[in-house]
Amino acid sequence: MIILHITQRVSWQAAQTGDYYHADSLRTEGFIHCSLPSQVVSVANALYRGQRGLVLLVIVAERVEAEVRYEDCYATGQQFPHIYGPLNLDAVLKTVEFVPREDGTFTLADVDWGA
Repeated sequence: MIILHITQRVSWQAAQTGDYYHADSLRTEGFIHCSLPSQVVSVANALYRGQRGLVLLVIVAERVEAEVRYEDCYATGQQFPHIYGPLNLDAVLKTVEFVPREDGTFTLADVDWGA
């Protein structure tokens, strides 16, 4: 199963010097926020509207060393994947640029998934 994490390109690049990625939320909330592909656009439009310099980490959930829990933390009625520990880099299948449209909104149709 594929899960996605939105992050700043510079944060992901900084993680390349080690074996694990640590999102700020891991320190502040105890887990790394992720989304299913069907959820990521609504998350991006709610929290990242108009932001540039973002990438999507395309993560193979079964490769994540830390526990992955599916939870509804915000009473949305949706179960979101959360990674309870640092993300081992070898669980990341690839990264893709996540660029907003002119109006600041995101869509997966604009994502270059590569070959």
